[in-house]
Amino acid sequence: MASNSLAPPTLAVDTHGRSRSNTGETIIEPGARSRSDTLETRAVTPSGSFISNVSNPFLTPSASSNPFLTPAQSDCGSSVITVDPESALRPDPGTEADFEVKDNPFAFSPGQLNKLFNPKSLLAFRALGGLPGIQQGLQTDLKAGLSVDETNVRSRVTFDQVVRRTSDKIEDSTERASDAASHPFADRVRVYSKNVLPAKQATPLWKLVWVAFQDKVIILLAVAAIVSLALGLYETFGVEHKPGDPPAVDWIEGVAIIIAILIVTLVGSLNDWQKERAFVRLNAKKEDREIKVVRSGKSFMINVHDILVGDVLHLEPGDLAPVDGILIDGHDIKCDESSATGDANTKGLDPFIISGAKVLEGVGTFVCTSVGVHSSFGKIMVSVQAEVEATPLQKKLERLAVAIAKLGASAAALLFFVLLFRFLANLPNDSRSPPEKASSFLDILIVAVTIVVVAVPEGLPLAVTLALAFATQRLLKENNLVRVLRACETMGNATTICSDKTGTLTTNRMTVVAGSFGQSSFVKLEHSNSESRTVSQWAADLPQATKDALVQSVAINSTAFEGEDAGQFTFIGSKTETALLEWARDYLGMQSLPELRANEPAVYMMPFDSSKKCMGAVIKVGSQYRLLVKGASEILLSYCNNKADAATLADTVLTESDRSELTSTIEKYAKDSLRTIGLVYRDYPEWPPSHAEVEDGHVQFASILKDLTWLGVVGIQDPVRPGVPEAVRLAQHAGVTVRMVTGDNAVTAQAIATECGIYTDGLIMEGPVFRALSDEEMNEKVCKLQVLARSSPEDKRILVAKLKALGETVAVTGDGTNDAPALKTADVGFSMGVCGTEVAKEASEIVLMDDNFTSILTALKWGRAVNDAVQKFLQFQVTVNITAVLVAFISAVANPDMKSVLTAVQLLWVNLIMDTFAALALATDPPTDKILNRLPQPKSAPLITTNMWKMIIGQSVYQLVVTFTLYFGGNKILGYDPSNETQQKELDTMVFNTFVWMQIFNEFNNRRLDNKFNIFEGVHRNKFFIGITALMVGLQVLIIFVGGAAFEIKPINGTQWAICVVSAFVCLPWAVLIRLFPDEWFAAVAKTVGAPVVILYRFLAKALRKIGAIFRKTRKANKPSEETDVSEKASGTDSRPNQGAAPEIILPGGNDEDASATARSANDRRGRGSRQAHFLKLISPMATCSIFGASTFADVTIIT
Repeated sequence: MASNSLAPPTLAVDTHGRSRSNTGETIIEPGARSRSDTLETRAVTPSGSFISNVSNPFLTPSASSNPFLTPAQSDCGSSVITVDPESALRPDPGTEADFEVKDNPFAFSPGQLNKLFNPKSLLAFRALGGLPGIQQGLQTDLKAGLSVDETNVRSRVTFDQVVRRTSDKIEDSTERASDAASHPFADRVRVYSKNVLPAKQATPLWKLVWVAFQDKVIILLAVAAIVSLALGLYETFGVEHKPGDPPAVDWIEGVAIIIAILIVTLVGSLNDWQKERAFVRLNAKKEDREIKVVRSGKSFMINVHDILVGDVLHLEPGDLAPVDGILIDGHDIKCDESSATGDANTKGLDPFIISGAKVLEGVGTFVCTSVGVHSSFGKIMVSVQAEVEATPLQKKLERLAVAIAKLGASAAALLFFVLLFRFLANLPNDSRSPPEKASSFLDILIVAVTIVVVAVPEGLPLAVTLALAFATQRLLKENNLVRVLRACETMGNATTICSDKTGTLTTNRMTVVAGSFGQSSFVKLEHSNSESRTVSQWAADLPQATKDALVQSVAINSTAFEGEDAGQFTFIGSKTETALLEWARDYLGMQSLPELRANEPAVYMMPFDSSKKCMGAVIKVGSQYRLLVKGASEILLSYCNNKADAATLADTVLTESDRSELTSTIEKYAKDSLRTIGLVYRDYPEWPPSHAEVEDGHVQFASILKDLTWLGVVGIQDPVRPGVPEAVRLAQHAGVTVRMVTGDNAVTAQAIATECGIYTDGLIMEGPVFRALSDEEMNEKVCKLQVLARSSPEDKRILVAKLKALGETVAVTGDGTNDAPALKTADVGFSMGVCGTEVAKEASEIVLMDDNFTSILTALKWGRAVNDAVQKFLQFQVTVNITAVLVAFISAVANPDMKSVLTAVQLLWVNLIMDTFAALALATDPPTDKILNRLPQPKSAPLITTNMWKMIIGQSVYQLVVTFTLYFGGNKILGYDPSNETQQKELDTMVFNTFVWMQIFNEFNNRRLDNKFNIFEGVHRNKFFIGITALMVGLQVLIIFVGGAAFEIKPINGTQWAICVVSAFVCLPWAVLIRLFPDEWFAAVAKTVGAPVVILYRFLAKALRKIGAIFRKTRKANKPSEETDVSEKASGTDSRPNQGAAPEIILPGGNDEDASATARSANDRRGRGSRQAHFLKLISPMATCSIFGASTFADVTIIT
């Protein structure tokens, strides 16, 4: 279709098989991937000529049949469909704006290019002129890519010019003026945009504050405060006061509560805002990666966000297609598009490369047609930008927070009704004015609601979120990119690490240091002895023909390429391949790699096969075809029957003596910790060979791996990374077993593992042997296994799955596409940021930015630090919850005026301390090296351990004793007159001051979870803790001196200050005594004391559940039927099958596994209503509230 007229393009469907020309030869055209399944062949004729770039292995002519052709002849006939370009490229409703671009110098709009993928449309591909039309319309070059000097494009092309012409040059294109000041690729970016998606912005601070004010309890407290303020203003300004009376300041309490509410919500919102910003930065880093492109005929690594429409990109196994595009050329390209299209079948049929697709096999290049929001994957991501998923620990803490909140709400409800009944009983004898009575009632309500505010442990989810945010940011600085938050906390409990060798345990800076070819050999200087020759001496004596053969073996049979890095030309690709290329360049006289590949193009390429441990390429040598293979030396040796003479390249039979000698050489290299790479070849008179198995036009690699000729073997040195042996020792000391899983042979693997300290007296097995074990044998040997050599990715997956089945928490490293199953199977998957494929990174939870094993140890330390931080805060929070609620409850009930010793404003200040401030202080403790001195916690370990319960109960008892001693006995101890209001106000101030200072000192106690005494260890490294503590001390001193009427306190003197601070400070030596008390004794006492409590609890639970059920039935019976139906549909909590069963109370020191199971069972029995719903019920009418308080108490499970 090479005419200048616009002929209707045709779509031909060949229902028979491969398309052939009239001569019977297979027609090869660009723009198609090979098929992997037996599928009906759809054929389309792309207009234009064959495109290839033989200087690059990614641009080699495909030897397979191409289904995208118009068959000249078909045995079964073909159906021809006329394609109307206008209908194929017609805008979909709502996308018209993408088709309209002002001053568009390109032939196509973003909308027209989108029609290629909406859905995949061969009709649209044909309507755009095929690959030549896309090349011309986008003003790019399918060989050289975009020009690095492009700013504004020099000429304008139109759609009609592109589809009407097939010549490479559009003669009547319009010249455009160039703006010298334009930015690079200015027109291209303006028309097609950049390859970036609109970032999910952090929620504005004002919106977070507004959301915080939506909490029903905060609303209720604010309303009560406003009413209190109104009554106070009335009492102050609306009532006449007797001369000499002190000035009325009743309105101050309402103002103080409102200000306290504002402060609490604002500080909490600021924390949420900072947390969101941290995760936005983390997500931006997570999407950052380098991509291989061709520009100005050279290969470059550029940032994924710098890809532009018209760029030519490389494809190789393990890549994730970053943009939409059309395949230019390649071999055996197979893609998994399930993440983008939902279709799980590997795609090998059409020419479309869809963004988000995973390249499973093959190499090639494609031209970019859509980027950013215009790409297929970009549109999906914009429409489904997901929130950060809650981690298992966050979900567990949410459930615990609900349980604690229920207890607090029940206590508040009980307090409210006890005080309400007393208030109503005293009304007949109450001589106060109505406003004063109303104010007294409001005081009762405010104290009860404030207890709810204090009891709700909002800091629990906040603490784990802060700890995770802090840890992920610090891990990023230490070369760990956390992609999945839960991995951070899971890694802390890892019990085994299955690590790769290359790049993780070793430096991945590979160098050829030894080699043996026929009767000649070499060893680099540092490995040499008096009898061996250096590589320079060896190369000087080598014939040119042999050098050429070796250069072909390592340069043509390679996917590495020559690129530019920091202004210098270097080799980019697999470190093994780049080491071989450097060896060929430095000693074998290899010149320009692109020129070499252009002069000796690969006729056929066989990508690396992980099961065969080798790769191959075919070149034409004279009238013959030469198969070049390189890979694992001992495996390739088994395929050889001949050997080549290094001087003449003459083939001779490989005798058993020769084979034994070569095996000894390979083992010698392996014992020196060298990776051995064998080089073999075979010449054929034709390609494909007559004996080869061919499937879908592709030669099966396994069928030609026989009767090969041995050329030689090289030894590649990859030194162990500095610090790895020490890191392995520390991991083992922390109770984590380190296993090495490598593709190297057993001898090399043993040498490296011994040097790293991994191999001691355990087992070394090879993958095929390990895979063949029975289930019983595997269970027996896997625990002793330390090195798995010659392993395939499937062997690694089997090992990980077996370890998990045995109860281990497994971390695994992987860098290849085939490692994805093992990375997904593991509890925590680590991918390599430097040499890892994009598929491996996508399957992992953490990316090692430096590919270093010591970074895994860093992740282990921070994972433990996250779990410790949450437990530290939990220990502190539960202590404050118990003491604050009990102090407020008992003092309010005991007080004749029904006032709590801790007022509403004081309780809100305590709430700020125990939620926000404590979360910031305790959740940001960085790990110390001593964190690795303990064993990992088992999966069944309780959230609150026995040791934690000991500290919680011990500190709660001390704080309650001190507080009540001051409150009830302070007058006698200090000699105060109970009728003296000033002294009573000072005493109340001392109670409040002492209570707050006990929380401040107890924060130091909670920096340790074990029974050791040094609570100040590492405190200087936590600037947050020092700053928060200083802030709390400063604010508390300020409150006592100037809080006055707002906090209902009075300034106290030095003696009183000393009593408060000393009484609070004693909690530090008291903590020492608590730690000295044996855990076993505490557990026994807790069981003994707890047994009657459990019996009483279960009895009350059943009784209160029955009362609650009767009340609910009564409410339903009184409602209209429609409302009842709606209610039943809206809430499924009333009809729970297990509602009649009393939940379990788990006592400290019990069986951990039973405790965990019981806690999970209890969590399942609880309804899924939100905390706000529970609180809303609490402040509903009196009957609702009372029954809710009763049923809530019955529902609560103390989770340990």
